Amino acid sequence: MTDLHPVRRALLSVSDKTGLIELGQALAARGVELLSTGGSAKTLRDAGLTVKDVADVTGYPEMMDGRVKTLHPGVHGGLLALRDNDAHVAAMTEHNIGAIDLLVVNLYPFEAALKRGAAYDEMIENIDIGGPAMIRAAAKNHAFVNVVVDVEDYDALLAELDKNDGQTSYGFRQWLAQNAYARTAAYDAAVSNWMAKSLELQAPRRRAVAGQLAQTLRYGENPHQDAAFYLDGSDRVGVATTRQLQGKELSYNNINDTDAAFELVSEFDPATGPAVAIIKHANPCGVARGATLLEAYQKAFDCDRTSAFGGIVALNQPLDADTAREITQIFTEVVIAPGASDEAIEVFAAKKNLRLLLTDGLPNPQDSGLTTRQVSGGMLVQDKDIGHRAMDDLKVVTEKAPTEEQMADLLFAWKIAKHVKSNAIVYVKAGQTVGVGAGQMSRVDSATIAGVKAQRMADALELDESLAKGSAVASDAFFPFADGLMEAAANGATCVIQPGGSMRDDEVIKAANDAGLAMVFTGMRHFRH
Repeated sequence: MTDLHPVRRALLSVSDKTGLIELGQALAARGVELLSTGGSAKTLRDAGLTVKDVADVTGYPEMMDGRVKTLHPGVHGGLLALRDNDAHVAAMTEHNIGAIDLLVVNLYPFEAALKRGAAYDEMIENIDIGGPAMIRAAAKNHAFVNVVVDVEDYDALLAELDKNDGQTSYGFRQWLAQNAYARTAAYDAAVSNWMAKSLELQAPRRRAVAGQLAQTLRYGENPHQDAAFYLDGSDRVGVATTRQLQGKELSYNNINDTDAAFELVSEFDPATGPAVAIIKHANPCGVARGATLLEAYQKAFDCDRTSAFGGIVALNQPLDADTAREITQIFTEVVIAPGASDEAIEVFAAKKNLRLLLTDGLPNPQDSGLTTRQVSGGMLVQDKDIGHRAMDDLKVVTEKAPTEEQMADLLFAWKIAKHVKSNAIVYVKAGQTVGVGAGQMSRVDSATIAGVKAQRMADALELDESLAKGSAVASDAFFPFADGLMEAAANGATCVIQPGGSMRDDEVIKAANDAGLAMVFTGMRHFRH
């Protein structure tokens, strides 16, 4: 096998006609014979190009609404034949099979049909059969055959032909083949996952995961780790669909933290008022609502000013100039918002390293989906946590019931606790986090840390008492003992929201009553590991 092989004959059969005419013209100009099918052949002929129909090669017309057109030895023999194998060459001669040196195919738009919510029968008709079969055949025979499945690779193909006087190198064909197999794998993953969802299979025997490269990252969590960012094909609003107006390229940690921040702030409907979340290392260090976006930011910042330095700021409403000016008072890595005023953009322009990301809206916190996590030798898959609780879902379990204001803070704290790493304790007062304890092995330690932070900020603000005094406290899971509850009470909490369900619930309820606390059970926990 020699490294370089000429391209003399090409089969072009594409669903996406972008760039097809230009590619056909460029190949014809290089003396390449063109074969094609259906709509692709018509597009090329209408452009004045000479094209041979695949039907003339196979001896059969396209049939069954185009379902059968390329599944024939005249096509697959031309793709699969080993040019340096005498038996293969003899078979080609005997059966009048011409070699195909280049295959250009992009598949039926199954993913596009999926995004627009097409009905079941339409989805079935958008499952490509002949395309993947040809792609796999050409990719297997990459020792001799080039296979192009992406429009963006047309220029690379032509450059390779020009570089090598109408030939391509083995390394180039290998690169094309790898991309081709990845494309059919992603396509099949989309089909199989759609069918699993349609059949309401909670745990199909095989689960396929695929992604399309969006960005090669400088490094991962640490400089010695390689990393890249892939898109999953969904159109969910968020960090994957943003427009970056300014600032350096997002890092691995930036993307992870920005996603956490935007998913959290999306819990708060912008129609009910401004909300701001400040995230550091995937945990909220300040979340607040306010009469204005500026007030919401200031309240979120005043929860933990130290941790907010170098953090990620997420807004549930378009960024205005006053809020932009306030944000620029300290170093901030990323700001993400569903829009921004021209004046706000101008304010940020003076901070060249501050990354500003704008979206077309907020993600729906009730959208279902799957989350995955790789472990050694396997992968964990679960439903996205879209659990939520409204006032009517809560059960008052203490002698004292929360006031209307306390209930509002309890529900606010509960939404935030869902986004804090377990064990999670969140203190809230008047629509503002005043202390967050995250990721501790003991719930008591989380309650203590959150209390320390509340006192530290009170000292910084020169207040007479802890910010947690008179607060509502949320625990992402039940209190197994009364000690964590008592720690929260000692830090100033007056009401509690927790899932309940402990073997010692009665003991915890008694302790709450003895301390004069109001407590409600949600019947739902929000572990976040």
